[in-house]
Amino acid sequence: MPHLLITDDEPATRELIAEIAADEGYTVAQAQDVRQARIQIERQKPDVMLLDMQLPDGNGIELWKRLALTDCQVVFITGHSSVDSAIEALRCGAVDYLTKPVSLRRLRGILGELKTMQPRAQQAAAGSGSDAFARIVGKSPAIQLLCAHIEKVAPTQATVLLVGESGTGKELAAEAIHLASPRHQKPFMAVNCGAISPNLIESELFGHEKGSFTGADRQHKGYFERADGGTLFLDEITEMSMELQVRLLRVLETGRFMRVGTHQEIATNVRVVAATNRNPEQAVAKGTLREDLYHRLSVFPLVLPPLRERGDDILLIADHFLQSLNQEYGTSKRFSDDACEAMLSYAWPGNIRELRNYVYRSYILADDLIKGDFNSFSMDSHSVGWGTEISVPVGVPLADANRQLILATLKQCGGVKKAAAEMLGISLKTLYNRLEEYGALNDVDESSSSLR
Repeated sequence: MPHLLITDDEPATRELIAEIAADEGYTVAQAQDVRQARIQIERQKPDVMLLDMQLPDGNGIELWKRLALTDCQVVFITGHSSVDSAIEALRCGAVDYLTKPVSLRRLRGILGELKTMQPRAQQAAAGSGSDAFARIVGKSPAIQLLCAHIEKVAPTQATVLLVGESGTGKELAAEAIHLASPRHQKPFMAVNCGAISPNLIESELFGHEKGSFTGADRQHKGYFERADGGTLFLDEITEMSMELQVRLLRVLETGRFMRVGTHQEIATNVRVVAATNRNPEQAVAKGTLREDLYHRLSVFPLVLPPLRERGDDILLIADHFLQSLNQEYGTSKRFSDDACEAMLSYAWPGNIRELRNYVYRSYILADDLIKGDFNSFSMDSHSVGWGTEISVPVGVPLADANRQLILATLKQCGGVKKAAAEMLGISLKTLYNRLEEYGALNDVDESSSSLR
């Protein structure tokens, strides 16, 4: 039977938690301050600690750091919730945190999950370890810091918000979090919230019952149901409607949802990792992201560095792509020195996705040696409408001018629609509508859409 130590200066809070913990199958000890906590630990080492961050005679986080208890899980309790305090708690190794007044449903969920979890040392041995980062290529300080933060947050149940430009590899980071977590043997599912029709995204996330709307000829399980026990990656979170954001917030808070067309609640055990290529605080200010959802998602925010800030990683990633092509086609092509210099000097606005397309294109054009004159940036200067400026004669209809601007911007972004929409200041849906109107929707290579 696991042993729980509750350290909190409010007797009513301790008694309530103790009662619920006993129902969940724990033996329980209580302490009202740091001194008593140390006494209780000497008597019996806990398997789980619920620890108030502010105690009468000290700081809960500092106490946890000094104790250095191995094979003990800690959940911090705070009466003054903030993003900073949550991040600080999780960086200290907490598996979760609770805010006062404590949600009884959430408390039961955490205690139930901790009871079945292996000790941290066993988790590390049983997990995939370094394999979690096998697909993340690079040695720069920025990418090493990112991987270190992923290692810290992965074993916890905290929601993570990935922020970075389009093409920086947010889905790879989300997958690494999943693979380095105790959930690695369960499903990892990725959802691009901006690529699903607003009329269908609720059904895709939560599922629907047969006959709930026109065309619903059978019951459909949504992503939250299919990813049960695993990780759900929600990309382009700011593209969600405000109404759907409310539903998502409720699922995160309660762990329950309802399929479209029914009032029966379904419990889900899913860890959410969200991502956006926009500044989330600006999205909140503009009203495209609910502030309460932002704070719930960004318990542990991670910023992915753009490729231009990763130095020699550019060459490592380019060579990784090239060697994959060599292996696939039985060749031994390589980059010349001038090609390497050109890659290092380019800004890569499309980040890793643009680099991958460049390597693929250069591989096709080259014989054995990929030279500097086969790069995307020299090709840009010889392409009509591909530069950073377009010329529109006076008197041209506004619709025609818009068409030229949209298509030229899309080319400038290497065909990456998300980047083009952001540069133009329009939604991804609006861009798709315009391209369909111009009959150019299928003119852009979509082969890179799987890498976020």
